[in-house]
Amino acid sequence: MIEITSGSHEERIIKLLQKIYPITVDQIKENLKISKDTVVRVLKKLEVHSVVKLDPLPDKIYVSLLRHDISFVTKKRQRKFIKHSKNTGKEPDEYNGIMYV
Repeated sequence: MIEITSGSHEERIIKLLQKIYPITVDQIKENLKISKDTVVRVLKKLEVHSVVKLDPLPDKIYVSLLRHDISFVTKKRQRKFIKHSKNTGKEPDEYNGIMYV
């Protein structure tokens, strides 16, 4: 199973490939409104991982989805640990002794 980060260009392209087939790089660019260089860079990265296949023709590049066992995961954020004090309901005893300055 391949894990893709949610909210990334990879996720948006894969979800578009799952909806529309056949599709070209120019159609992906128009649907997602990102630059052609970004689309090609992401597709080549996915091609290296054998997720998509690029079929170049003289005037177009067709994209086909090879793998369907893809899961989209969110980034895990480390939450800051907050230490809460326990309120016992008592007020501190007053000290009436000498005060040092």
